[in-house]
Amino acid sequence: MSAPGEAKEHRTASRVTNILELAAKSEGGIRLAGLAAALDAPRSSIHGLVKGLVATGYLHDDDGSYTIGPAVTALLAAPRPSIERAARPAMEALHRDFNETVMLSFLVGDAVVYADVLESTQMIRYSAPLRTRRPLYPTSSGKCFLAYASERYRDVYLTAHIEKEDRRRQVQEELRGIARENVAINRGQTLPDVSGVSAPIFGNGKLLAVLAIAGPTARIATHLDEFAAAMKDQVRQISARLD
Repeated sequence: MSAPGEAKEHRTASRVTNILELAAKSEGGIRLAGLAAALDAPRSSIHGLVKGLVATGYLHDDDGSYTIGPAVTALLAAPRPSIERAARPAMEALHRDFNETVMLSFLVGDAVVYADVLESTQMIRYSAPLRTRRPLYPTSSGKCFLAYASERYRDVYLTAHIEKEDRRRQVQEELRGIARENVAINRGQTLPDVSGVSAPIFGNGKLLAVLAIAGPTARIATHLDEFAAAMKDQVRQISARLD
């Protein structure tokens, strides 16, 4: 019998933590059948928990094989040494060259989370909120994640967030262009006074994170193409460090 106030095991909480621990231990990921067997639980019971963890970013679904998701690191400030260490020189170079705010972001569920930021030293600047969920669209970082997501994921996300069908078609075309050019631009779409440029960071053929630079629209609007060229060069160097 537990003493008054003593913590008690909760079956659902235990299953969730066990799922995360099993995913963390598996080098190549663990499938639903493996989770059910390890937990001695029906697949139907585990399935809902796994899908919930994927939706919130605590697990990553790689074609039915589950690994630890970015929420565990980005939201809880756990270290991502390989990506953050590889990205830091690029962030410092962009910050030095343009003195605008530079951000490294991860996909967490259906949101973007900034995990590392170098703010501009100028008096008027964009201050990026760390470890806070931000929408995928129309942020420039979110556009990158959407551009390289599966077609089904994009359709579901855009249907849920953009009411008009003709507008969704326009966004789909924009995202296809981003995938072709490897760069996304936000010209005051999220906040009229802020514009930004983002580029995807790939490692071993997978989209891992997004690098972005943002600042006051009035100051950077005429420099976005210059930012984009510099950004693409820097993310190529990051990806080379990660491969």
